[in-house]
Parts: sequence; structure tokens; C-alpha cells
Amino acid sequence: MDPDMPPLRILYAVQGTGNGHVARAREIVPILARYGAVDVFVGGDQSEVDLGFPVRFRSKGLTFLYDRSGAISLTRTLFKNNLLRIAREIFDFDFSPYHLIINDFEFITAWAGKLRKRRVFGWGHQASFLSDRCPRPRVRSWHGEWILKHYAPCTDPIGLHFDRFDAFVHTPIIRSEIRNLSVRNEGHYTVYLPAFGSDELMEALGSIEGVEWHIFSKFDKTEVRKGGLWIRPVNNADFLESFAGCAGILTGAGFETPAEALYLGKKLCCIPIRRQYEQYCNAAALKSMGVPIVDRLDEEGKAVVRDWVHQGQVLQVDYPDHTVALIETLIRSAREQASKPKG
Repeated sequence: MDPDMPPLRILYAVQGTGNGHVARAREIVPILARYGAVDVFVGGDQSEVDLGFPVRFRSKGLTFLYDRSGAISLTRTLFKNNLLRIAREIFDFDFSPYHLIINDFEFITAWAGKLRKRRVFGWGHQASFLSDRCPRPRVRSWHGEWILKHYAPCTDPIGLHFDRFDAFVHTPIIRSEIRNLSVRNEGHYTVYLPAFGSDELMEALGSIEGVEWHIFSKFDKTEVRKGGLWIRPVNNADFLESFAGCAGILTGAGFETPAEALYLGKKLCCIPIRRQYEQYCNAAALKSMGVPIVDRLDEEGKAVVRDWVHQGQVLQVDYPDHTVALIETLIRSAREQASKPKG
């Protein structure tokens, strides 16, 4: 912290319905803490990754839920969310202590900030889709576009994507845990497909002979081994160990894990979550880079995975470490705003 500058009060709001946002927060919050006091708001309770630091505010947020066949469950999503609670949390949240508000696709604080006309920095992958220059699938979804652009509104987007598609879009933040891995190839394949149940994955992947699969499942609490299949509960340390030593990773078309695989030089194959438009957009970008995309784990999909295992090519992208530089841009902006005369 600069001793000549007063400390800032910072709110960092993060989407807690997936592991990627939380994993990024583990990297960013300690850096923010150099410049002031950081309060963390987590919206959603589906992440298996431990933040590693105190959380000031927790909310169930607005959560999209999956079935076990690789798709968003509209029925579960509709009945899981309490709209009255959500509205109350939006109207009750107090922004008055904060000089800087950073929102990583978190619904409650984003809409609270919009209603109060506060400056909110939209930080992360989803913010990149405010640019039409970012890749989209051949057929666009009007409601998917609406969600990407309005689920977590912001005044100042700072997007992250696989490439610099626009002026405010930056390359991925690769967390230190990934940059510091001892990368090797032990021959196994790591699987992280949280929208699938382990039974579905065992049936599909077990048909590909001669392969050892490390399957990380959010539905299973104990380890199970069956032939070349190893079902493991999601655990950050265990996942990183498997990831570092894998020949390749089979995962969803999210953002963080594919970006990390590209950085590490791991073979990558992606299965977008069905009815998840953002993943279709990511799949379009990854496919243009040469990453094989599987629509379903049917016979055709299993054939693609089999070919990828035996003949797939490694793509490696050098993503520079620009995390501190991006954060310093936010800090400068917050200090300039705080120094302006009130009224």
C-alpha cells in the first residue's frame, strides 16, 4: 500500500455458483488487500473451492441449477430461487462505506449498484460479452444474449477472454497455483464436467479402452475406482495434482479451466453445458483455435473423444501475468473518484 495514499474500502462481489469465479477471487482479493480493507460478497453456494479468506456477506444469489445429463434444469432453477428474498437483498444492501465496487458476475450487488446509480466495475469473463466482437455461435440466442448483458449490469466492464477481442477485453488471469505447477505428463486424462453425474461419465468414458480417467465429480463424496475410471470428489489440491500430471483434460466450455489448460499446454476437449449460452459462445471461440468440441456424449461424441485421446494435438498459449496491472488501474480510478469534491 502506498503510505501517502489513504486506504480504500473495497467491495469484491463474486459469483459462487461455480468454481472458476471463486478460484479467481483467491488470486485477486489478496492483491486488493494491499490497497485497503476488502469486504467479500459471495452470491451462490455451489462452489467446492475454499476461498481461503473471510467472507463478509453471503447470499444464495440467483442460481442456475443443472441436471445430471449436462444441461441446465429450468425446473430446478425456477423452484430453487426465492424471488422475494432476492428483491429484499437487492434493496437492503448498503454501498455507502465503499470507494471501489468490483463485481464478478454477481447478481445481487450488481443490481443493487444499478438501482443506486453507483459505479460498478464488471470484472471477469462475462463482462467481455458486452462487446459484440467476442465470438458467438452461428445461431445467437436472444435470451442468452440478454442474460450475458443484463444479469450483472455494470458501469465499467473489464472483460477477460481467450484473446483480446476488444479494447476492454484482456487475456485470462492465470492464478499463481497454475503458474507454479510442476507440469508433467503421467498419461492419465483429467475430467471436470460438473453438469454430468458420475454414472453417465463412467458409462461413456469406460467404453474408451486403454485410458486412465480421473473424474472429479461434485455429486460424489467418496472415491470409487472401477477399471481405468477413478471417481474423485472435487478438491482443489487433488484436482491441481491431477491436472499438472495429465495428458489432457476433458471439461466444459467454461472459461478458467480451458484457459488454464491452454496455458499449461495440455490437450483440451470441451463439452458445452446444454442450454448454457455462454458456453456455446466459448465453444465457438475455442473451436476457432482448434479445440475439439463435443455436443453430447452419444456415440458420435464418444468417437470425437476417442480420436482426441489418440490423435489430439496440444495447443499452448502464452498468457502474460497482468493481474496486478489490471488491479492498479482500478485502484487509480477509485482514488481519482474519491478525491473529487462531493456535490
